[in-house]
Amino acid sequence: MPNQRIHGLEVIKVDKEDTNFAFDSLAVEEPLEIQIEFGAKKNRVRNSISVTMRTPQHDSDLAIGFLFTEGIIASYKQIKSIGPNLGEDGKVNINAILVVLDFDVEIDLKKLERHFYTSSSCGVCGKSSIEAVKMNNFPILPTRYPYFQISKIHLFPNVLKVRQTVFKKTGGLHAAALFDKKGKLHLLREDVGRHNAVDKLIGASLSLGLFPMNNYLIMVSGRVSFELVQKSIMGGIPILAAVGAPSSLAIQLAKEYGMTVLGFVKNNKFNIYSHAHRIIV
Repeated sequence: MPNQRIHGLEVIKVDKEDTNFAFDSLAVEEPLEIQIEFGAKKNRVRNSISVTMRTPQHDSDLAIGFLFTEGIIASYKQIKSIGPNLGEDGKVNINAILVVLDFDVEIDLKKLERHFYTSSSCGVCGKSSIEAVKMNNFPILPTRYPYFQISKIHLFPNVLKVRQTVFKKTGGLHAAALFDKKGKLHLLREDVGRHNAVDKLIGASLSLGLFPMNNYLIMVSGRVSFELVQKSIMGGIPILAAVGAPSSLAIQLAKEYGMTVLGFVKNNKFNIYSHAHRIIV
């Protein structure tokens, strides 16, 4: 079942009164190897820089977002082409993607060394240190905007829930969504990995010309980890809202770089953990 997001399986369902066979749907999880080709025209180099466990679909968005949020590329214009990679047998490898960079893109090979493996649950695990993550050139977030009304924010969890098509069938995917201050949903991406969902969203925003993302709020379906804050800051997004709780390190980074973080956004309630001035009470 190549590139499918849902896998059907017969299971045994157990409850207090009965045990029976039933059909269940699982979110697909498969590896994706991200490769880049770079260098001068007559001296091209090809490197594998990451293997991440992801839900197939929007692989190009994932690769673009990953390269951007990790500081490997600075803009979408630096990409010459992107597509599936060919295996040794000449056939398309659906679990590998090749990003061909422009001739003048300079690559720090030492920076690439720390990216080679990330799991679906934790992208930060592949970093050599947290300090290495913070060395990325974070953009300066606007301080005077955007302003979001509480009444609009209360609506976002339901919009997210309705639009999570694969989650409805499997219960096993994270989502990241992009909203403007009027409450309009511009983009939504799903993935088994929460950091992948954010990378897909940012990658799609880059390719669609939505940068800079200074006027948007990003809403995620899980908790707020350090890496989700890092990736959102790299995208220039001033407000990060989540259904779940933030970690202490995530809030520390958000406070340092001027990001507003909202947690437990559900049931018409939420907590503001940093830079509350963007939320209109």
